[in-house]
Amino acid sequence: MMFAPASLNAVTKRFLEDQPLVLISGVLAMTAGLAIVNTHNVWALDWTVIVTLFGWALTIGGASRIVGARFVAEVGRPMTDSPKATIVVGVCWALLGIFLTAKAYF
Repeated sequence: MMFAPASLNAVTKRFLEDQPLVLISGVLAMTAGLAIVNTHNVWALDWTVIVTLFGWALTIGGASRIVGARFVAEVGRPMTDSPKATIVVGVCWALLGIFLTAKAYF
């Protein structure tokens, strides 16, 4: 995401055009989200709530892809027009991954 935003945006545009692929990704995301929510539905005022929020985000995002694949494509297209936004999102995901990894292992 951070090192090749233009190519990632091109792949994302092609992904959004393929409704069966959006549907399959929705099923996979919702399955993963439900697995996380069923095993870790912890609403505490500490860092562990990030895992719960991530599970709910996957569940809701997956369900929205299943129900409205066309709508997801319409919403997603403008997001692929900015390579700078892709870099920012990539940095945020990397920082979140580093934080969760550090919390899990140290």
